[in-house]
Order: sequence, then C-alpha cells, then structure tokens
Amino acid sequence: MDKHGTGGVGGAASVEIVYAPNVEAFILTNDGVFPNNPKLPLLIYKKALNTEIQDLVSQVQAIFADHHWGDSWIDSIHSFHHYHSTSHEVLAICGGQARVLFGGEHGIEHTVSAGDAIIIPAGVAHKNLDSERDLVVVGAYPRGRKCDMCYGKHEERPTSDKNIVSIPIPESDPLYGAEGPLLEHWRA
Repeated sequence: MDKHGTGGVGGAASVEIVYAPNVEAFILTNDGVFPNNPKLPLLIYKKALNTEIQDLVSQVQAIFADHHWGDSWIDSIHSFHHYHSTSHEVLAICGGQARVLFGGEHGIEHTVSAGDAIIIPAGVAHKNLDSERDLVVVGAYPRGRKCDMCYGKHEERPTSDKNIVSIPIPESDPLYGAEGPLLEHWRA
C-alpha cells in the first residue's frame, strides 16, 4: 500500500483515503458551441474518496502532487459554461454536493457529492447548475499544465480545437497513479 492508502489492504494503523471507484464514462461530442472531446471520455469516479479523513483537502492535494497533477486549487465549480483547451482537469469533491452540466446546454446533468472525483478532458464544457453552500472542490492539472478559460465563443475556435488535440494523455491517474482508471479509459 502506498502512503495514501490507495491500494491493497492496510494494517491496523492504516487508513484508506482512496477507495476503488465506480467509474462512469461519457463521450461528449462537439455541439457546435463547445468542442467537448470526441476521443476522451469524461470520467466520474463515484465514492472514490474517504470523506471521514481529517483534512481531506490537503490529503487530496498531496495525492494529486504525488501523481504529477499540480497547480491545485480549492474553490467551487463556476456557475457558467466554460472549458479548458490547454489542459485536462480533475475535480475532487471534498465537501457538499452539486448538480453539474457537462457538454453544454444539451449535454448531461450529473449530481456529484463529497467523495466523488471528476476527470474532465480538455474541451469538455462544465457548469455548476446548483450546489450546497458547503461545496468544497480541489482541482488540479496534469504535470501542472496551465489552463485557459474558454466560454464557447465563436472566435475561440479553431485555436481551441488545435490546442485540444495537441494535449498529451497524462502519464498517471490523479488519484490512482500509473495503474489508474484514467489510463484504462483514455488509452483504450
């Protein structure tokens, strides 16, 4: 077991921080406004984090850093449609719950709760439709890539389209490392 309790069965003093997730994968294609990502699925890891862990936020940031996902931040999810054309993004829900729309106005709505993690491929639009006051999100980017903010404006393309296809697949899953579900789903 690694130092975060992300694998195997630990000893009596060991506490699991990351559980084996129930992975939900969704391909979201270009809707005419948002490019989304026809090759890489949006991944939602249901109940991936042990929400009983003290200081879960800093524990999640440490796991992200150990797996080469950097520039982490703590906040919420924006309440307007946006996407990133220069990086993929992970969002770990460390507290509260939110209804999020992925893929633009005609995309998919999903409720995420404390313990869930979302891996958003570059190009996939996302918007917080409604959330609890205690929503706490930790986000990060593979290898600390810098992300841009795109809003579905006509003038953002074709530059954003070129950016999206040039982004490499991350070398590791932000929660599970080199053997994680991200690699299984994105390299298939």
